[in-house]
Amino acid sequence: MYTRGQTGCCARTARKSQDRAGAWNPRFRRIVADGPSHAKHRSTQRRHTISEPRTNDRIRVPEVRLVGPSGEQVGVVKIEVAIRLAQEADLDLVEVAPNSKPPVAKIMDYGKFKYEAAQKAKEARRNQANTILKEVRFRLKIDKHDYETKRKRAEGFLQAGDKVKAMILFRGREQSRPEQGVRLLQRFAEDVAELGTVESNPTIDGRNMVMIISPLKNKSEAKAEANAQRAASKARAQGRAQDAVAEPAAAAQSETDSPQREDDPEEK
Repeated sequence: MYTRGQTGCCARTARKSQDRAGAWNPRFRRIVADGPSHAKHRSTQRRHTISEPRTNDRIRVPEVRLVGPSGEQVGVVKIEVAIRLAQEADLDLVEVAPNSKPPVAKIMDYGKFKYEAAQKAKEARRNQANTILKEVRFRLKIDKHDYETKRKRAEGFLQAGDKVKAMILFRGREQSRPEQGVRLLQRFAEDVAELGTVESNPTIDGRNMVMIISPLKNKSEAKAEANAQRAASKARAQGRAQDAVAEPAAAAQSETDSPQREDDPEEK
């Protein structure tokens, strides 16, 4: 039976279980006794909390190894001296390596540092989300034409900033010759080396062999380069069109401006 202290959804859940089974269900004993647990939620919150470095007066150590605003090594100084130097430069003293002995602290603009770090993290998340894994499949006995077609497809994916998953599909007794698959994938990686680099070496995945190639340029860089190329191509096309219109007009103008020869009356 549920007790008087049980309230809310826990008591209702226990009551329904008892009514359904006709007896107390021990599965609800911990829930009813303890109530809904928030430990998992709290642990998730702690896991996602980013601990910020200690700054200025929050640095509770007698001395630090000080790094100047330009990266120069000042040396080991007392914490009071380090804070005073940071205040004189109108900057912050930030503890960058708390586990060192003594801890390492740097004089910097902490607000600017946090903003730049947030922008880098945002860019990294955007690039990671935009990167798509494209798949290119091979047979172990692939002819030259098919290989070139697969290579060109992979180059297009890499130019767009996407990863390429090169996969060899083994059939029958081909599984007993994995070294041939390794050679084929290594050759493929060398052929696209100008656009991508091997992220994971050839590995056996069931009856297949897989290799991952990452682009040398991320998604945003590839998109910016493609936009620049389109803009340059459009500008060249407009220039050719203007030249095509200007040439007949210039020719007509030159004919109009050229003096016509008149007969000299003295020659008659």
